[in-house]
Amino acid sequence: MRKHITTRIASTSALRTRAAVVGMGMGATVALGAGVALAVDSPSSDHRPVAAAEQQADAAKKAESVKQAEAAKKAEAAEQAAAAKKAAAERAEKAEAAKKASRDHKRAPVKKAEHKPAAKPAHKPKPSSWTAPLNKYTLGSTFGLAGSHWAHNHSGQDFVVPTGTAVKAAHAGTVVKAGPNGGGDGPAYGNAIVIRHGAQVYTQYAHLSKINVHVGQAVGKGQQIGLSGSTGNSTGPHLHFEVRTTPNYGTAVEPVHFLRSHGAL
Repeated sequence: MRKHITTRIASTSALRTRAAVVGMGMGATVALGAGVALAVDSPSSDHRPVAAAEQQADAAKKAESVKQAEAAKKAEAAEQAAAAKKAAAERAEKAEAAKKASRDHKRAPVKKAEHKPAAKPAHKPKPSSWTAPLNKYTLGSTFGLAGSHWAHNHSGQDFVVPTGTAVKAAHAGTVVKAGPNGGGDGPAYGNAIVIRHGAQVYTQYAHLSKINVHVGQAVGKGQQIGLSGSTGNSTGPHLHFEVRTTPNYGTAVEPVHFLRSHGAL
């Protein structure tokens, strides 16, 4: 009986020892598995912070690039909008100026073109070296007139003036005749003077009441040489004036035309 119990006890102890060994083995296995697991996970955990930091930096760079691109696009869009606004304002300003100019043109009175005659060149006539023998007068008997008052046709031009009117030299020259009896041309002339003005140009002044010059005297244009009267063959006070080609009677030419052609009348 005791032997049987001892055997059972021994068997039970053996079983328990096996179980303990198995349990230890399993524990070792479990512990080893856990260790292996830890060993496998351990290298990944060591590199994870570095990779994450790089990823975050890349993400940050990408985000900054996107942000900068968007800002550039916004700035460009704003610049384009400002340019378009400025161009529109300039067009509006030009259009308004054109409208205003059109309104002003319509309101402005239309001026007719004035036609001004072409300006004539200033021309001052040269002063004549000749003058009328009297300042004031009335033309009387003309050259070439026929009648009972003259033995031949009238040889000069009569200037009707009162007695005592100043008689002037019609042109500068030298006295070649002066005195009564026509200065040698005959009693019909009364007191007379003849002045030489150049080759074939002479003037005669007759019917004078007074003579103020003498033969050989030089006289100037407009110089007083005597006073008008009615001496000789005369019907009233006047000056008988002749233009001659010689100093003597019978060579007279039309005196009014001569004086006018020389700017004296």
